[in-house]
Amino acid sequence: MNFILKATLPLALTLGLLGGATSALAQSKKELAAKVLQLQQAAIENMARELAERPAMALLQQADGVLNTRIPPEKRAAVGKEIQGDVKKYVDDAVPMLRDRAVKLGPSTIAPLLEEKLNEAELKEVIAMLESPAIRKYQALAGEMEKVLAEKLVAETRTTMEGKISALEQNVVKRLNAAAPAGGASAPAPAAKPAKK
Repeated sequence: MNFILKATLPLALTLGLLGGATSALAQSKKELAAKVLQLQQAAIENMARELAERPAMALLQQADGVLNTRIPPEKRAAVGKEIQGDVKKYVDDAVPMLRDRAVKLGPSTIAPLLEEKLNEAELKEVIAMLESPAIRKYQALAGEMEKVLAEKLVAETRTTMEGKISALEQNVVKRLNAAAPAGGASAPAPAAKPAKK
């Protein structure tokens, strides 16, 4: 009887330790996922900022079209400045709200996905990568890289793109005018071209 007890005691202890290790592993994965979220907080905040700014930028583009086609030239600057003030007020209000909410939602949305899709070793690897000084330096350059590329792209394609956008605008105006009911309001006319002599 003593022999059976001696033989089963280590087995029982091992099983007990394994059961504890499973919960420690789950806790460890939770902690690792939380660490990934902490390291990615700036990216989460930037995503929220982009979500807040995207509709404002689209609205500014639409407003610019209306300013240039429907507002008298002498009033354009003042109205444009007022619209920019409205957009700034919206962004100043919306960005912090979305940013804070995104950071709060991360643990209940992203963390479970990380825990489900990545094992402990993979989470540790992701953390090591995100903590790498080279990656941090590279990520810090992302805005600058985007800026220099965008500036060069715009500079090299401005004339071509303005022509294409103008042609598109004219086609859209023609289609809208053709589809508008007779006697109804028509779409704004494209900018008048100087008469040929």
